[in-house]
Amino acid sequence: MPAKGSSVPGPRPARKPASRTSGRALWFETHLAAISRGVTLVKLRKSDLLYAKGRDADSVFFVKTGRVRRSVLSESRQEAVLGLLKPGDFCGEGCLSGQAVRVSTAAALTATTAIRVDKGELAKALHDNSAFSAAFLKHLLVHTVAVEKDLCGQLFNRIDKRLARALLRLSRCGQDAAGGDARLIPANMSQQALAEIIGVSRLRVSAIMSKFRRLRMVEYGGRLPKGEIRVHANLLLDVVLCE
Repeated sequence: MPAKGSSVPGPRPARKPASRTSGRALWFETHLAAISRGVTLVKLRKSDLLYAKGRDADSVFFVKTGRVRRSVLSESRQEAVLGLLKPGDFCGEGCLSGQAVRVSTAAALTATTAIRVDKGELAKALHDNSAFSAAFLKHLLVHTVAVEKDLCGQLFNRIDKRLARALLRLSRCGQDAAGGDARLIPANMSQQALAEIIGVSRLRVSAIMSKFRRLRMVEYGGRLPKGEIRVHANLLLDVVLCE
């Protein structure tokens, strides 16, 4: 549900999810299907909220399809992006450690489906199911390592390297190849959003993106649909690996 007074619609409850998605099941689906209560499938349109900062922290969301952005808003209304979630990721896990209210906001970047699990039922399932507990811990540790890498990148890497890493990470979330090694970033990712992800101004991002385009590392604008970015992973990887 969105924060009080917000005009942004929240997730729409639907029936309890089936145990499989189209194609290969995600790691958590079999485990969640065994939970008899407190499990709901939610469907969101782009910009709908899974949860908002300041609301009760009473559940964890597991992403089935689409993309989710986690962010925080400062007192001066400046937004910082904490991370982008893809299918197989989860968010809101702070409630399991005693967090009473949300400290960030999670919103759909694209049409998204997620499984909402009440914290009490999830805590019981993790306690009773050692295989589920081990898989959950593994994904939590992977997320922690990724956050640590991003923090190190913010502190020590050049801005162009940080932007290249962000573009590569976003392109790995994509499902469609665009010919050769090019991949499409799966959401309309504005330069302002990219700036928030790597912690610099939009003008700096614009200048570096223009350089990347001149070097044919990325494609955008021109005859491409508005908001679409094509990433040439092999060329951008050279930027990341370059000392």
